[in-house]
Amino acid sequence: MTVALFASDLDRTLIYSAGALALDCPDTEAPRLLGVETYRGAPLSFVTEAAAGHLASLATSGGFVPVTTRTREQFARVRLPGPAPRYAVCANGGHLLVDGESDPAWHAAVRRRLGDCAPLAEVRSRMLRDAGPDWLLKERTAEGLFAYLVVDRARLPGGWLDAFTGWAGARGWGVSMQGRKVYAVPSVLTKEAAVAEVVRRSGATLLHAAGDSLLDAGMLAAADTGWRPGHGELADTGWHLPHIEALPERGVRAGERIAAAAYGALRGGGEVRVPADTVRDLPAGRGEAAPGSTPG
Repeated sequence: MTVALFASDLDRTLIYSAGALALDCPDTEAPRLLGVETYRGAPLSFVTEAAAGHLASLATSGGFVPVTTRTREQFARVRLPGPAPRYAVCANGGHLLVDGESDPAWHAAVRRRLGDCAPLAEVRSRMLRDAGPDWLLKERTAEGLFAYLVVDRARLPGGWLDAFTGWAGARGWGVSMQGRKVYAVPSVLTKEAAVAEVVRRSGATLLHAAGDSLLDAGMLAAADTGWRPGHGELADTGWHLPHIEALPERGVRAGERIAAAAYGALRGGGEVRVPADTVRDLPAGRGEAAPGSTPG
């Protein structure tokens, strides 16, 4: 029997802030929007009305797995249509949520693997060393796992990102720029690792995925099929794989198309393809035998 999953990034893939909607059409032709996140009493993230219907159907199917770099607190603000998912991934794979609760065995194993990378404090210090008050808007750490900056991209010094990326890479960290945010994330902290564990636990035989950033690339590579929008880090760098459809749509309309395509795909069949080196060393979770392999 085919068991299909759809693992998807959220921000700028399925849900969009006002600044990321990309509604390049007359106001009279703009799609109706549904708010799916409120922050400090104001609406923050949106989907189209049509996308909301597809997302509700995905949630009802039981095969939808939200996969986000958001912290658990940030993820809790998102109120997607339909029932809450059985599984969700937060903090770029640092937390695997099962019925809304972080799996402690998974998180403990992730923490152990972080010992293979430079400490967060060292990376954060280097990240801030050359930061200027004219372009650095905010700096944050997330769940004690990784760090990010909110920047004015127009004022970001030329060469800063490449220099920091090279420095971080030599210490086991990756760097990704998404919108106004620059993320520094340990290389062992990946979305695809947690998704592979969800595949194992659920017995899925088919995996679909969607994402827009380099932090999503491994998850997309591990999927059988998937989609990336016409905007974002992957589109900007020309990233592509034969089994991942590069959509022409940008902004919230891309999210609508992804939600529709994913729901249609969950009604198909096939075999899941999760590389063995994606699941090394991480545990199965409460009361389950550990898998033979798990990702970094």
